[in-house]
Amino acid sequence: TWQRPTSLTRTSSVSMSSKHIRAGVLGASGYTGAELVRILLGHPLAEIAFLSAERSAGKAFKEVYPQFSHLKDLPPLVKTEEANYDGVDVVFACLPHAMSHSLVASVPESVKVVDLSADFRLADTKVYEEWYNVPHGAPELQPQAVYGLTEINREHVAKARIVANPGCYPTCAQLPLIPLLREGLIESSRIVIDAKSGVSGAGRAPKEGTLYCEVTEGFAPYGIANHRHLPEIEQGLSLAAGEQLQVTFTPHLTPMSRGIEETIYVQTRGGANAKQMKEALAKYYAKEEFVTVLEGSAIPATRHVRGSNQCVINVFDDRITGQAIIVSVIDNLVKGASGQAVQNMNVACGLEEHLGLRMAPMFP
Repeated sequence: TWQRPTSLTRTSSVSMSSKHIRAGVLGASGYTGAELVRILLGHPLAEIAFLSAERSAGKAFKEVYPQFSHLKDLPPLVKTEEANYDGVDVVFACLPHAMSHSLVASVPESVKVVDLSADFRLADTKVYEEWYNVPHGAPELQPQAVYGLTEINREHVAKARIVANPGCYPTCAQLPLIPLLREGLIESSRIVIDAKSGVSGAGRAPKEGTLYCEVTEGFAPYGIANHRHLPEIEQGLSLAAGEQLQVTFTPHLTPMSRGIEETIYVQTRGGANAKQMKEALAKYYAKEEFVTVLEGSAIPATRHVRGSNQCVINVFDDRITGQAIIVSVIDNLVKGASGQAVQNMNVACGLEEHLGLRMAPMFP
């Protein structure tokens, strides 16, 4: 078990009597698993109990990720079935879709689960089966799962045993759109989401489409009209709008390692303009540490959130009357995955929500 040295656990807001959380990471050899390790190492109340990886089982973590070579006490990688849950408070599941169902079912009920796959994000198991082309492996657990868009669903996350961590694209889209739909400032029809992601969003496993020569010096759309994040986005926006809606969503793969930028086109309602929409978002997120609405005409950029748990938003009037343009950016591996997962762990375990997550963006 890795534990942060006592001399480094003190902060102005955390006492030494605060509860420590023992966390396990399943699928630690992928990008989201490695990012979780990086974040947990900076968490004053977290201990890493175990790390699992199938193909890399038996190796030291530094053999898989040399950037951790200076850390001597990280647990070695073990096979998933060898993970020891004794004394573990929470487990992060960083596995491909369709693998978390049986795994979560096997985790002791005393252990909370934050699942970073898509397996528990869709409340309707039939919708999951339609979009992922596999049977839902744990329909009896689906009603227990809480969708972990933390700023929107915090009260439910606090009571959850199973948290379905949102996808990267849905996080970036829903954070600006849900408040605007709830406030009735935009129409629920004709929402267009033009999204771009860094290559780490495709995972670490080698694929032809993510080879250097396939990605560099250009970018292209993929998953046109059928990306699996579509039903997740529509699920959240439909709840906010109070009616079933559909969106146009087109993702693009860009030649950068991490980051998501979404340019979102909306029809305004009741004569609303960008100023009113920004004011509504600023009010909604006024007490939120990890969502920032920019002032003036500043344009959000992925380089300004890289390595952080921030979502940065701005809204602009379109030259076409009755339309507005929203720009939203996150780091896909942090706010879009592992950072939000730790945020959900903090809430579910009764810790201060910001713990381990106040790292500043890395620029340049």
